[in-house]
Amino acid sequence: MSMKIVDAKVIVTSPGRNFVTVKITTEDGVTGVGDATLNGREMAVVGYLTEHVCPLLIGREASRIEDTWQYLYKGAYWRRGPVTMTAIAGVDTALWDIKGKVAGLPVYQLLGGRSRDGVMVYGHAQGSTIEETVDEVGRYLERGYRAVRAQTAIPGLSGTYGIGSDGERYEPASSGLPEETPWSTPAYLNHVPELFDRVRREHGYGFHLLHDAHHRMSPNEAAGLAKALEPFRLFWLEDPTPAEDQTAFRRIREHSTTPLATGEIFNSIHDCDRLITERLIDYIRTSVTHAGGITHLRRILSLAELHGVRSGSHGATDLSPVCMAAALHVDTAIPNFGVQEYMPHEERTNEVFPHGYHFADGHLYPSEDPGLGVDIDENAAESHPYEPAYLPVARLHDGSMHDW
Repeated sequence: MSMKIVDAKVIVTSPGRNFVTVKITTEDGVTGVGDATLNGREMAVVGYLTEHVCPLLIGREASRIEDTWQYLYKGAYWRRGPVTMTAIAGVDTALWDIKGKVAGLPVYQLLGGRSRDGVMVYGHAQGSTIEETVDEVGRYLERGYRAVRAQTAIPGLSGTYGIGSDGERYEPASSGLPEETPWSTPAYLNHVPELFDRVRREHGYGFHLLHDAHHRMSPNEAAGLAKALEPFRLFWLEDPTPAEDQTAFRRIREHSTTPLATGEIFNSIHDCDRLITERLIDYIRTSVTHAGGITHLRRILSLAELHGVRSGSHGATDLSPVCMAAALHVDTAIPNFGVQEYMPHEERTNEVFPHGYHFADGHLYPSEDPGLGVDIDENAAESHPYEPAYLPVARLHDGSMHDW
């Protein structure tokens, strides 16, 4: 059966924050959507898609997902990189959506069917003090969460990563030039162990506890913190050090058994092959949107399965409900699922992206509708025009640039 693509367009909308969506239409009128959002660099992906990718799709068979992925990856010559792979992800995810609709099946059924009934998620507990974070952890547990990430502001530092003003949501991007935030790793290392001591003393060990260090430490500093946090049995310590140097994680492994997670900024299997094959991490955090779509994320997770590494895909609100829907289908099907990050979108976003996945008892459940079970309301999207925004940057007290 022929399913030629007759239209491929890019929709940019900002219902509280910016999102980029690819929408593909076949000659039979079947549509599919894919997320192509790259936080703080959205329009770079828009240009790549509209000027270079979408024209190539017209007349191609929508059913040939693998061939289209290879065509866009190998055909560009300039491979990999966040802009290229996010653009490919938008197209790839939209094609999986179409395939599911044509088959009359939710996408997870096309990926092999269920490996689990529900997808365990973790929420984001934050506070300007340790006391506030401890209380917020309790509120998540009362709502049924079985895994909670805990972050707290560091005394003397303004703009600490992970601390926002909107409860469940943390959106660091802001209008104007990038915000410059101060950072001190020694202050962080002195403060964080107390947070987890207090959380465990107050709430016990009957739930999973996570923490994001957000690339702020050297390998030696990270090794020391991982060792100090061992008594509190973290589910994971995320992004302890910048992961471009994959061998840096070996230093942490030599000194601690605290589980390690990284990969939300990775866009290719080549970014994490050593981390996985040498078992230097326990969880790989690549996402559908930033790692080339469902097709390429499955390759990464299949490699991870062979080496005992589980998934923990990025799922903050800088990715749209289209990405979350796609992630849940992958999470439901793969054998080596670990946990899914979940930060609920605000109501404006949900109105633009109506979806069928839902939360209950600490789990998310994918839609049973054919395809991804998510769509974009183009009329609602038009009422929220693009708003330029940048992620912050970090500087040490002496003015040196540091990893944000």
